[in-house]
Amino acid sequence: MKKINISDITLKKLSGEREVALLFREKTAVAACADALGADAVELAPIKNLREDTIIYKTIAQNVQSAVLAIPVGFSTEEVQSAWECIKAAKKPRLQIELPVSTVQMEYTYHIKADKMLAKIGELIKFAKELCDDVEFSALDATRADEDFLIAAVKEAEANGAGTITVCDDAGVSLPENIAELVEKVKGAVSIPVCVQISDRINMGVAAAVAAVSKGADGLKCAMAGKDVLLTGEISDAFSICSAQIGAEINLNRTKIHTSIDDMLASINHDAYETESSVSEKKKILLDSDATLAQVEQAARILGYDLSDSDCGNVYKALLQVCEKKDAVGAKELEALIASSAMQAPSTYHLESYTINSSNLTGSMSQVTLKCNDEIISGVSTGDGSIDSAFRAIEQCIGYHYELDDFQVQAVTEGKEALGSALVRLRNNGKLYSGNGISTDIVAASIRAYINALNKIMFEEE
Repeated sequence: MKKINISDITLKKLSGEREVALLFREKTAVAACADALGADAVELAPIKNLREDTIIYKTIAQNVQSAVLAIPVGFSTEEVQSAWECIKAAKKPRLQIELPVSTVQMEYTYHIKADKMLAKIGELIKFAKELCDDVEFSALDATRADEDFLIAAVKEAEANGAGTITVCDDAGVSLPENIAELVEKVKGAVSIPVCVQISDRINMGVAAAVAAVSKGADGLKCAMAGKDVLLTGEISDAFSICSAQIGAEINLNRTKIHTSIDDMLASINHDAYETESSVSEKKKILLDSDATLAQVEQAARILGYDLSDSDCGNVYKALLQVCEKKDAVGAKELEALIASSAMQAPSTYHLESYTINSSNLTGSMSQVTLKCNDEIISGVSTGDGSIDSAFRAIEQCIGYHYELDDFQVQAVTEGKEALGSALVRLRNNGKLYSGNGISTDIVAASIRAYINALNKIMFEEE
């Protein structure tokens, strides 16, 4: 029985549809879920922020164990090189050349004619092949392309080293038999595997997928969630019924596919973006000297903290001390108390020194030196301002990116020599860790707050 390869495109779909970008941990959760369910390939979204995406994609590359990890490469050799740097550490890396083959997309989106697009396809695939053995060509908007040009494009891709061809139905208006005929023609033109990416815009995605497989398609692209897309759960259910009839099977783990996808979707749809309801809940937080331990714990949960009994007790004691001097504390004050009182961890990382260069004419550059177990480590990075570059320099030191969930600064005392207090919240594996720093230099306070939160993460992991 023929095995049909399944490529998961959830990250691509969600990154294009959501108004708010997926968080670091959400992207890794989606990739891990697809890998665990048995997808043959996990496809990353195109690079938008090079520095940030490089850190995230390198982490995903290390974590994906079984599936091929594929990434779109853009429209230039420089973008191909950048994409390769993101995934070259993966066990099975793949570079994807995704270019349109329809006249409307070529001329109105890329502003080039068919002959120039043909040359660009050959150029990018040839360069990508020099970096990576596994190169895929995706013919975007193939169902609206001139068939002669489509065939010329896939032949050009194969001639320059592509190992897989994908026919894409971006318009989403083709009937199953139309897609099946197109797949059959492309299969007849090349000797490498042909996949199909189908739209479910007219609710015929599963039917089109089955029709394409019956005409020789070697792979399907689906997503665990998204609009107008072939859904993983639906294609898994369909193959469990008609696999014998079409002589093909897939390797997805159907026994846990629905529960795993539900769990994954729950993890990325959490209230991390401060909707109106969450903001209103935070505004309700007002604790005074009569507050109980249970009320403190509940308020901490609203803020996103899961405190241990010991930490909750420490925060409660600190609250009572503060309430001796003021009537009540709100959400921001409580966060500061959590940062300074909860889980006081030993200093795995200790700040040795920092240097900041910044002006209104150039970007900011920071060098941060930390001490870890008698080892001195330094990091240098640029950023959008002194604090951003300093945080990035710390990430250079530790070799890891934690999601910055929140950052606040405020004056503790009055006057031009006032003490500044910084609060940093880092998220690791869905859990919040807060750090507090105080200094007459707000940059120093921010660095100390970040390191304070970082040490809490290190302490708990150890």
